[in-house]
Amino acid sequence: MKNKPIIIVAGEPKSIFFEIFFKSLKLQKFKSPLILISSLKIIRNQMKKFNFKKKIRELNFKNLNKENLNNKFINVIDISHDNDTNYIHNCFKMAFKVLRSKFTNKFINGPIDKSTFLKKKYLGITEFISHNFNKNKTAMLIYNKNLSVCPVTTHLPIKLVAKKINLKIIKEKIILINNFYKKELGFKPKIGVTGLNPHCETVLNINEDKEIVLAAINSMKKRKFKVKGPFPADTIFLKQNRVKFDVILGMYHDQVLSPIKTLKEYDAINITLGLPFYRISPDHGPNNKMINKTFLTR
Repeated sequence: MKNKPIIIVAGEPKSIFFEIFFKSLKLQKFKSPLILISSLKIIRNQMKKFNFKKKIRELNFKNLNKENLNNKFINVIDISHDNDTNYIHNCFKMAFKVLRSKFTNKFINGPIDKSTFLKKKYLGITEFISHNFNKNKTAMLIYNKNLSVCPVTTHLPIKLVAKKINLKIIKEKIILINNFYKKELGFKPKIGVTGLNPHCETVLNINEDKEIVLAAINSMKKRKFKVKGPFPADTIFLKQNRVKFDVILGMYHDQVLSPIKTLKEYDAINITLGLPFYRISPDHGPNNKMINKTFLTR
């Protein structure tokens, strides 16, 4: 098959995923066959709700290699929704099974309610997927063609961030970012790194920005990586500063995700670096408020 299929876990039954999915099918032609992992019952209900008409082809995992796949149909691997508690888990379980079979190396998951699905066992979906494939060195890249960001620590509570910042993890993220850009986009990215503390200063005896962040940057410079910093997080995103970089690496989640979402809004995607396949997810959640509003106005 010339264009490997894209496996898509639809995600939460009550989310904006299907509205976006149906609109995408109307607006764009996809070269890669799309395979939804979802409940057939949910798909049919959503098609009726949005008045979207297309034939459905139910697939069986055991026969995937024998199928002549295309996007003339909505290709579906049906997952029973009888048990709400295990539904999302079973969808991921099937997706992982397909990915491990080497049938394809492309994976997208729709929005997931982390608070109910992960049950505080993992920091986020990135960590959940990484754990299932025994990958410890991964990164969450929020990608935009003009400016991307990556947090060194992901969904970690603020009071735990400083304890997790070290030379090794900063260098790992820089390497993952650099490798992705070189392999997929054909160039070495210019990476700007923020400090941990406000203005990269502290009244404490230990200054992580000098002793850890700067040390990591200097080490990577010697290895010919295009990396600079540390820069104060409150000014790195000013226009005259951010245009100097392809990626801004921050020390924690909101330090870089808040600015990029303010600047780009929804014009960005979440790419997991370091997995044995391509994994992308939308840079937003299920948006239950919009769903409820849609129901009220219909």
